[in-house]
Amino acid sequence: MKPKTPSQNNYFISTEKEKLDIDFIHSYLTRSYWAEQIPKEVVLKGISNSLCFGVYNNDLQVGFARIISDYSTFAYLADVFIIEEERGKGLSKWLVECILKHEQLQGLRNFCLLTKDAHKLYERFGFKNLEKPQNFMAIKKDNFYKKEKN
Repeated sequence: MKPKTPSQNNYFISTEKEKLDIDFIHSYLTRSYWAEQIPKEVVLKGISNSLCFGVYNNDLQVGFARIISDYSTFAYLADVFIIEEERGKGLSKWLVECILKHEQLQGLRNFCLLTKDAHKLYERFGFKNLEKPQNFMAIKKDNFYKKEKN
Protein backbone atom coordinates (compact mmCIF):
# COMPACT_ATOMS: atom_id res chain seq x y z
CA MET A 1 0.00 0.00 0.00
CA LYS A 2 1.41 3.38 -1.04
CA PRO A 3 1.68 6.08 1.63
CA LYS A 4 -0.82 8.92 1.35
CA THR A 5 0.69 11.70 -0.75
CA PRO A 6 -0.07 15.28 0.32
CA SER A 7 -0.92 17.50 -2.66
CA GLN A 8 -1.95 21.05 -3.46
CA ASN A 9 -2.54 22.50 -6.93
CA ASN A 10 0.02 20.81 -9.25
CA TYR A 11 2.38 20.05 -6.35
CA PHE A 12 2.75 16.92 -4.28
CA ILE A 13 5.09 15.56 -1.63
CA SER A 14 6.19 11.94 -1.63
CA THR A 15 8.37 9.76 0.58
CA GLU A 16 8.84 7.21 -2.20
CA LYS A 17 12.57 6.99 -2.82
CA GLU A 18 12.00 5.63 -6.34
CA LYS A 19 10.63 9.05 -7.33
CA LEU A 20 13.70 10.97 -6.17
CA ASP A 21 15.83 12.60 -8.87
CA ILE A 22 19.28 11.86 -7.44
CA ASP A 23 21.10 14.02 -10.01
CA PHE A 24 18.82 16.97 -9.16
CA ILE A 25 19.39 16.52 -5.41
CA HIS A 26 23.14 16.12 -5.80
CA SER A 27 23.35 19.14 -8.11
CA TYR A 28 21.63 21.34 -5.53
CA LEU A 29 23.48 20.04 -2.49
CA THR A 30 26.90 20.33 -4.10
CA ARG A 31 26.39 24.10 -4.39
CA SER A 32 24.69 24.57 -1.01
CA TYR A 33 26.47 26.29 1.88
CA TRP A 34 26.16 23.19 4.08
CA ALA A 35 27.30 20.47 1.67
CA GLU A 36 29.38 22.26 -0.94
CA GLN A 37 31.07 19.78 -3.30
CA ILE A 38 29.49 16.76 -1.58
CA PRO A 39 30.26 13.56 -3.54
CA LYS A 40 27.31 11.84 -5.19
CA GLU A 41 28.10 8.58 -3.35
CA VAL A 42 27.67 10.39 -0.02
CA VAL A 43 24.30 11.80 -1.14
CA LEU A 44 23.17 8.31 -2.17
CA LYS A 45 24.25 6.81 1.15
CA GLY A 46 22.47 9.58 3.07
CA ILE A 47 19.27 9.03 1.10
CA SER A 48 19.38 5.27 1.59
CA ASN A 49 19.68 5.72 5.37
CA SER A 50 17.04 8.45 5.77
CA LEU A 51 13.32 9.11 5.50
CA CYS A 52 13.23 11.34 2.42
CA PHE A 53 10.64 13.85 1.23
CA GLY A 54 10.54 14.93 -2.40
CA VAL A 55 8.51 17.96 -3.51
CA TYR A 56 7.22 17.78 -7.08
CA ASN A 57 5.52 20.11 -9.55
CA ASN A 58 3.61 17.54 -11.59
CA ASP A 59 6.43 14.98 -12.00
CA LEU A 60 9.35 17.43 -11.87
CA GLN A 61 11.21 17.46 -8.54
CA VAL A 62 11.51 20.98 -7.10
CA GLY A 63 12.46 20.32 -3.49
CA PHE A 64 13.82 17.86 -0.99
CA ALA A 65 14.37 17.16 2.70
CA ARG A 66 15.45 14.18 4.70
CA ILE A 67 15.08 12.95 8.25
CA ILE A 68 17.69 10.99 10.16
CA SER A 69 15.94 9.27 13.06
CA ASP A 70 15.55 6.32 15.39
CA TYR A 71 11.76 6.92 15.05
CA SER A 72 11.28 6.71 18.80
CA THR A 73 13.08 9.58 20.55
CA PHE A 74 15.17 11.62 18.10
CA ALA A 75 15.08 13.11 14.61
CA TYR A 76 17.36 15.44 12.69
CA LEU A 77 16.03 17.44 9.75
CA ALA A 78 18.63 17.81 7.01
CA ASP A 79 19.19 18.94 3.42
CA VAL A 80 15.99 20.99 3.17
CA PHE A 81 15.60 22.97 -0.03
CA ILE A 82 13.19 24.28 -2.64
CA ILE A 83 14.80 25.35 -5.92
CA GLU A 84 15.05 29.08 -6.48
CA GLU A 85 12.43 29.23 -9.27
CA GLU A 86 9.77 27.68 -7.01
CA ARG A 87 10.36 29.80 -3.90
CA GLY A 88 7.78 32.26 -2.61
CA LYS A 89 4.88 29.81 -3.08
CA GLY A 90 4.77 28.46 0.47
CA LEU A 91 6.35 25.14 -0.52
CA SER A 92 9.00 25.13 2.22
CA LYS A 93 6.34 25.78 4.87
CA TRP A 94 4.18 23.02 3.43
CA LEU A 95 7.15 20.64 3.30
CA VAL A 96 8.08 21.22 6.96
CA GLU A 97 4.42 20.89 7.96
CA CYS A 98 4.14 17.54 6.15
CA ILE A 99 7.38 16.30 7.72
CA LEU A 100 6.24 17.19 11.24
CA LYS A 101 2.87 15.48 10.66
CA HIS A 102 4.40 12.29 9.22
CA GLU A 103 3.15 9.25 11.14
CA GLN A 104 6.65 7.83 11.77
CA LEU A 105 7.81 11.07 13.39
CA GLN A 106 5.22 11.39 16.12
CA GLY A 107 6.06 11.22 19.84
CA LEU A 108 9.71 12.17 19.46
CA ARG A 109 11.44 13.75 22.45
CA ASN A 110 14.03 15.67 20.39
CA PHE A 111 13.71 17.05 16.88
CA CYS A 112 16.59 19.22 15.75
CA LEU A 113 18.15 20.93 12.76
CA LEU A 114 20.92 23.33 11.87
CA THR A 115 20.32 26.46 9.79
CA LYS A 116 22.28 29.55 8.92
CA ASP A 117 19.45 31.62 7.48
CA ALA A 118 15.99 30.01 7.78
CA HIS A 119 15.18 30.61 11.44
CA LYS A 120 11.86 32.31 10.67
CA LEU A 121 10.66 29.30 8.69
CA TYR A 122 11.37 26.84 11.48
CA GLU A 123 10.30 29.06 14.40
CA ARG A 124 6.70 29.02 13.14
CA PHE A 125 6.72 25.25 13.75
CA GLY A 126 8.09 25.46 17.29
CA PHE A 127 11.82 25.13 16.64
CA LYS A 128 13.85 27.50 18.77
CA ASN A 129 17.43 28.19 19.72
CA LEU A 130 18.75 25.94 22.45
CA GLU A 131 18.05 27.25 25.95
CA LYS A 132 21.30 25.78 27.19
CA PRO A 133 23.60 25.59 24.18
CA GLN A 134 26.42 24.64 26.53
CA ASN A 135 24.66 21.26 26.95
CA PHE A 136 24.82 20.55 23.21
CA MET A 137 28.06 19.16 21.85
CA ALA A 138 29.09 18.16 18.36
CA ILE A 139 32.01 17.26 16.19
CA LYS A 140 31.53 19.53 13.18
CA LYS A 141 33.86 19.71 10.24
CA ASP A 142 33.12 22.84 8.20
CA ASN A 143 33.77 22.75 4.46
CA PHE A 144 34.23 19.00 4.77
CA TYR A 145 33.66 18.25 1.06
CA LYS A 146 35.24 21.39 -0.32
CA LYS A 147 38.45 20.63 -2.15
CA GLU A 148 41.51 22.74 -1.51
CA LYS A 149 42.45 24.97 -4.43
CA ASN A 150 46.11 24.74 -5.44
